[in-house]
Amino acid sequence: MVKTVSSAPGSAEQGELTVSDLLAFKIKGGELTDNQINFLARAITDRTMDDCQLGALLMCIKLKGMTDQETVALTRAMRDSGSVMCWPEDWLVADKHSTGGVGDKVSLALAPALATLGLKVPMISGRGLSHTGGTLDKLESIPGFRVSLTEEEVHAALADVGCCIMGQTTDIVPADRRMYATRGVTSTVFSLPLIVSSIVSKKAAESVKALVMDVKYGRGAFSKTREEGEQLAQALVNVTKGLGMKVCALLTAMDVPIGTTIGNALEVREALDCLRGRGPPDLHQLVTHLGGELLAMSGVTASVNEGHEAVVRVLSDGSARATFSAMLQKQGVSVEVAESLCGDEPDYHHLPAATHCTPLLATTAGVVVDMDAMVVARVSLALGTGRTRIDDPINYAAGIILLKVVGERVEAGEAWAELHHDAPLSKMILTTAQTAITINPDTDVFKKPSLITARFA
Repeated sequence: MVKTVSSAPGSAEQGELTVSDLLAFKIKGGELTDNQINFLARAITDRTMDDCQLGALLMCIKLKGMTDQETVALTRAMRDSGSVMCWPEDWLVADKHSTGGVGDKVSLALAPALATLGLKVPMISGRGLSHTGGTLDKLESIPGFRVSLTEEEVHAALADVGCCIMGQTTDIVPADRRMYATRGVTSTVFSLPLIVSSIVSKKAAESVKALVMDVKYGRGAFSKTREEGEQLAQALVNVTKGLGMKVCALLTAMDVPIGTTIGNALEVREALDCLRGRGPPDLHQLVTHLGGELLAMSGVTASVNEGHEAVVRVLSDGSARATFSAMLQKQGVSVEVAESLCGDEPDYHHLPAATHCTPLLATTAGVVVDMDAMVVARVSLALGTGRTRIDDPINYAAGIILLKVVGERVEAGEAWAELHHDAPLSKMILTTAQTAITINPDTDVFKKPSLITARFA
C-alpha cells in the first residue's frame, strides 16, 4: 500500500501543479489524486512533460507502486488521452485480452465465434515482441489483410460481420503509446500499475461492456510464477471493474506451447483447423471457455456452460468459419483467398510456405513429459518468426510444427517436430531445439497438467 504524504501539491483547478512537484511528491510515497493524475496524463500526451521527466515518473511508479484507486485513475486518464469508440446502444460489445504466450492463436478463432453468436468484437491487438507471438503478425501472413482500419471501416465491419482485428491507431490512447515506448528503455516494463493501465486503457477505449482476460503464467509467459499471475489477474479485474466494465480473468498455464504450431502462417492454419471444429484440444479448450465467459457476462447465454456449448456449436457447424471469411474480406483479403482458406476442406496454398523443412528426431523412446515453451519460442525466433525490436522484419513462413506433444509416446529416431525455415540452420539452433523436449523412457502414461487453473471475477 502506498503511504499518503500530507503535503500534497495543489489541485488542477487551482493551476498550481507542476510535473516536478508531482515527481517529488510521488518519490516520497505520496498518493496522487485523480486531478493530479489527469494533469500528468495530459502532460504526457501533449509533450509538455519531457522525456527525462517521463522516465522519472515511470521509475517513481515502479519503485513506489500505486493504489488501486490511483491505477484506476491512471487508466481512465490514459483512455481519455485520445479517441474513445462509440457504438449503438443496442450493441453487445465485448473483447478478450491475453497477456501473451507461445503458440497463442486463440483470438483468430474466438473473435469470429463470438460475432457469430451476436456479440460485437472490435479487437485491438498487438505485434509479437521478444518470445511472444503477435496476433497482427499472424493475420498479416494472409495476403491482402489490413490491420489499419479507419473509424468508418471498423463500424462497417462490426455492423456487417460482427468483428474485426486491428492495430492500435495513433488516436487510441496516445498517452500509452509514449509511455510504452519509454518503459522499454527505462527498465520499467515490469511494473504492475503500468502493465495493468496499459492493457485496460486500450480495452476501455473500445467502449466494451464485457472483457475476459487470459492471464498466463509459466516459462513461456511474462509472469513466471503462479503467484505473479494471480497478482496480475486480480489487479486487472479490480481496475477493469473500477472503469465500469464487466470482467473476469482466467489464469492459464504457459509452460508448454498452445497447440502444435509456432509461427505466423502456421498458426493461421491451426486457427482455421479450430474453426473447423478440429485442431489441438488445448486451443479448443481456451477458445470455448473464454468465449463461454463472455457470452454469459454479456447476457447472450444464461450461464458459462451454455456459452461454452454455444461456441462449440458454431465451431463445429462452420458458421464461425464463415464469419472469419467475411472478416478477412472486410479487411482487404480477396474473395478467392478468403474462400480458399475457409472452405470445408483445408486449402492453404495462398499462405506463405518455407523452402525447407527439417525434422527433429527423438534420441530415445518414451513418453513426452515436457515441452519447454521458452526454448521453443527462442528457436522459433531464431528462425525469423518474431522480432527483438518493434521494427524488425519477420518471416511469415517460418516456424515449428510439433508432431508430438506432452503425454504422447515417441520412438527413438521418430520425428517429434519440424523446423520450417528459409535460411540454413546453424548447429546451435538444432542443438537448442533438442533441449525443448523431455522424454521419460520409464513411463507409459503421463497426465498433462491442467491448462486453466483459476478464475478471478
